[in-house]
Amino acid sequence: MRIGELAARAGTTTRALRYYEARGLLPARRSGNGYRTYDEEDLKLLRQIRTLQDFGFDLEETRPFVECLRAGHPEGDSCPASLAVYRRKLDELDALIGELATVRARVGEQLARAERARERLAAEAEVPGGPEPECELGVGGGVL
Repeated sequence: MRIGELAARAGTTTRALRYYEARGLLPARRSGNGYRTYDEEDLKLLRQIRTLQDFGFDLEETRPFVECLRAGHPEGDSCPASLAVYRRKLDELDALIGELATVRARVGEQLARAERARERLAAEAEVPGGPEPECELGVGGGVL
């Protein structure tokens, strides 16, 4: 198949295919008339790349999977190098989850602090001569 057909079947662009070719991830075969030619194995390589990218892998991280397929393995993740990339990606995701949990806890603490402060202000406003509560968003030229 030609580059346009491969791009259409894989749901990508011819530009992306040329980029993958330039990076050595997709073979650069040419027919006698100079057109790029691809086969079903190339489509399988491309689908592997696209799936991994959908999972958040960068393009270079897909290389071991592509090389595994090119070596004749039925799946791109059956080689030791591919498994190592999976392990690194899981470690990276675990670290990000930890960071997000920390940020979530901080935001929760800030919300609790803000709610307590708001309740104090509301209670003081009910006392004669207490401060008048202000709306944080304001209307017109109000407080922002």
